[in-house]
Amino acid sequence: MKYRTLGRTGIQVSPYCLGTMMFGAGMGNPDHDESIRVIHKALDAGINFVDTADVYSGGESEVIVGKALKGRRDDVVLASKVHYPMGDDPNHRGNSRRWIMTAVENSLRRLQTDHLDLYQIHRPDPAVDVEETLSALSDLIRSGKVRAIGSSTFPASEIVEAQWVAERRGLERFRTEQPPYSIVNRSIEREVLPITQRYGMGTLVWSPLGQGLLTGRYRKGRQTDSHRSGYTPQHFSDERKLDVVEQLVPLADKAGLPMTHLAMAFAIAHPGVTSAIIGPRTMRQLDDLLAGVEVTLDDEILDRIDEIAPPGTDAGPNQAAYTPPAVSTASLRRRPIAERSAA
Repeated sequence: MKYRTLGRTGIQVSPYCLGTMMFGAGMGNPDHDESIRVIHKALDAGINFVDTADVYSGGESEVIVGKALKGRRDDVVLASKVHYPMGDDPNHRGNSRRWIMTAVENSLRRLQTDHLDLYQIHRPDPAVDVEETLSALSDLIRSGKVRAIGSSTFPASEIVEAQWVAERRGLERFRTEQPPYSIVNRSIEREVLPITQRYGMGTLVWSPLGQGLLTGRYRKGRQTDSHRSGYTPQHFSDERKLDVVEQLVPLADKAGLPMTHLAMAFAIAHPGVTSAIIGPRTMRQLDDLLAGVEVTLDDEILDRIDEIAPPGTDAGPNQAAYTPPAVSTASLRRRPIAERSAA
C-alpha cells in the first residue's frame, strides 16, 4: 500500500480509507465479530486510515471500531465526526461548543482511546457561528484529545469562511474536508477540490462507488433488491445515473476491470483527493475492493469517463449530500407576496 500526506498535517494515510458506517445493527452488519474481522483484514492489507462517526448505528459503529483497534491503536489514523442528532434532546446535536465538548467524550469512551487523530464536523450548522465551532475544536486540540480537525460536505464558500475565521481569530483551522465524489457525482471538481488544494487541505471522499450504484449490480430494466437500495430507492432508479452506468459497463469490460475497481481507481486519480472511503459491510465486499488496489487508469480510459460523465457535473442529485437552507427553505427563495411584482 502506498501512502499519501493528509494535506499539510504530515500524517501519512493510505489512499483507501476504511469507512465504518456499515458496521452495527442500525445501518449495516449487526455481527460485531465479523465486522471486527473485516477491520483487521483491512489493516493487515495496509489500510491505516479508519473513519467513523458518532451517529453511525447510534454509536455502535464506534464501539465496534474500539474493540477492533485494541492493541493496534497506535498504528491507525482514527477519524470520527460530530453533528447529527444523538437522541431527542435538542442540544444533543449540531456544532455548538456545548455539544461538541460532550460528544467528543462520548466518542472517545466508545472508541476506547484518549485521542482522535481527526475530528470532523459532519455537516454545516446554519444556527451556529463557525467561530463558536472552531473555538471548541481548538480547545480540544490544545487539550490533546484531538490531533487535527476537518469538515465534511461543506460548500466551497463555507470552507473559505472557516479558513478566514480561523486566521483572523487565531484559531485552529480545518485541515481536511470530506465531500462526496464519484463518477456520477463530480460537482466538487468545480470549486471544492480547487479550494481544498489552495488551502493545503487533505480530502477524503465518500461514496466513490456512487452509494453502490457503481458496483455494476444496478442496471436499467433490472430489478435489484439490496440492503442499500432499501434506504434510497430513488437513487437507484434515477435514469440519468443509470445512463452513465450503462456506458461505463462496456468501458470496464474492455479494460478487463470490475466496475468497483474502475470507480475506485477513478476517485483516487484526482490530484486533489487524498483518500477514498470504502464502506464494506461484509468480508466479500472488502476482498473485492482490496483486489483493485493496484489498478491504474490510463489517460485513454479517463478521457472516455470524461465523455460519459463530464467533469464538474452530477449525473443526478445526491440525496445524502448537504443542501443549504437558501435552497431547501422556500421562504428564503421567495419574497413576501406583496413584494413580488415589479410595479
